[in-house]
Amino acid sequence: MYLDFQYNLLKKEKVMSENKTIAYIRASTEKQNIDSQKLELLEYARRNNIHIDEFVEIKISSRRSPEARKIKEVVEILAENDLLLVSEISRVGRSIGEIFRIMDQLVKKKINFVAVKEGINFCGKQNMQTKTMITMFSLFAEIERDLISERTKQGLEAARRMGKQLGRPKGPGKSRLDKYKEEIITLLKNGATKTYIAKRYKSNVSNFYRWLKKHNINVKPEM
Repeated sequence: MYLDFQYNLLKKEKVMSENKTIAYIRASTEKQNIDSQKLELLEYARRNNIHIDEFVEIKISSRRSPEARKIKEVVEILAENDLLLVSEISRVGRSIGEIFRIMDQLVKKKINFVAVKEGINFCGKQNMQTKTMITMFSLFAEIERDLISERTKQGLEAARRMGKQLGRPKGPGKSRLDKYKEEIITLLKNGATKTYIAKRYKSNVSNFYRWLKKHNINVKPEM
């Protein structure tokens, strides 16, 4: 039976206990099974004599923000020497850059972290192992940014070769004055000055004159 997400975690009055362990479980789609992640974490905890104080179970796409995925809130509630336990590193973030930022927060707060499938296990201390791990994530994040940038450039170049117009279309776009065109013509016919009309519709005078010229509006006051 699929475990429905009931997010009752993170009460603002944090229960003070040493080495608190939070198991974070996230599934992106209905097909991904939260139960299997939970069983995997329970088995890891049993083998390593770890007591899991609380499970965070959430069904949400990795495309959503860290706030929406609750991972940011989980990191905020964890304290020094606490443990964040996940089934795999991808549960934490959608990109190497995002994972690096979260890992960096954990180290700064001296929080322990375990990703079971990858065998990533480091304590939240500035020892050689942790420094090496963070440096690797930082390097991978930089490589990832370069690859994304390169793919973007290649995509734009391919689009140009196919004759696609890129960027903002040339020529004047729509103006907020357009929907008031008939009202403006009526005001001009009734003798209203262009300065008055520009202020009335929250446009500066020079823009208003350009708009009149664009629409070929040259109305004289009716006698």
